[in-house]
Amino acid sequence: MRFRRLARSLALAATLIAAATAGTIYRAKARDARALHDHPPEGQFVQVGRQRVHVVVAGQGPDLVLLHGASGSSRDFSFDLIDRLSPHYRVLAMDRPGLGHSDPLPDGEASLVAQVAVLKAAADQLGATKPILVGQSFGGTVAMSWALDHPAAALVTIASPSLPWPGTLDPWYRLNEQPAARAVLTSLAAAFVPKAYVNAALAAVFAPQPVPDGYLDHLGTDLTLRQSALAANVAQINTLRPQVVAMEPRLSGLTLPIEMVHGDADTIVPLSIHSGPLAARLPNAHLTVLPGVGHMPHHSHPDTVLAAIDRAATRAGLR
Repeated sequence: MRFRRLARSLALAATLIAAATAGTIYRAKARDARALHDHPPEGQFVQVGRQRVHVVVAGQGPDLVLLHGASGSSRDFSFDLIDRLSPHYRVLAMDRPGLGHSDPLPDGEASLVAQVAVLKAAADQLGATKPILVGQSFGGTVAMSWALDHPAAALVTIASPSLPWPGTLDPWYRLNEQPAARAVLTSLAAAFVPKAYVNAALAAVFAPQPVPDGYLDHLGTDLTLRQSALAANVAQINTLRPQVVAMEPRLSGLTLPIEMVHGDADTIVPLSIHSGPLAARLPNAHLTVLPGVGHMPHHSHPDTVLAAIDRAATRAGLR
């Protein structure tokens, strides 16, 4: 009898686990489908080998590549910045691999070099072989990696990680270090994390400035909560610091015009750890510090960011 009761208990547990797993998968896939329906691609797809890269192309003038930050997409730029830039530049706003509508890199690859290889190949196909590189937050680090290994006219970083930082990542990222744990946790997050949580996290990213009206609806929080996007994002962030450590000795080789924009109230990527000391090392770098400004100056102070981009283009002989 004991064995029969044990068998029934095990069978019930297995049934409950299977039902919970099926429910999680269903909810995650439903959110994924809703995200793609509500926020379809705004641009075109460029095929690079087996990878599709989503690129929004607008305007005429010198080629300018926009690279978004962690958990983002080109929609961060299409909210406002692309319209400001397109009268003066041919803008290529690119979804980084695994985010937005771009395919993830194969085999869980997340390195800066691998991201750049795909993005540059897409830019080359579109005729932007030596663009101005503009990156916000994580995108600025990708832009630096691009400029270290490939021709670029100028480099503009906006609140970007650029030097090794102390401490450890948030528990969410540490829990997702192992691929097996990442598969489970990102699936659960994709299924059950409410939009309210994401909205609160985004408010913290913008702080002390408010999130612009209409931004959340335009960005599409469901796009960031897709399981594939969550997995790509945590893999990229978990591997970033050692790559920045390896990149640091090479940064003196960046001899192109560099403009940096950084708020001194940025708690996500502190000015005193990143752009401040790097600008002091590089004689060709010009740093604009925004007092009281947080991590998203391209939204809170777009004119300052546009002025930095224009200076970079002028210094590169493109304006």
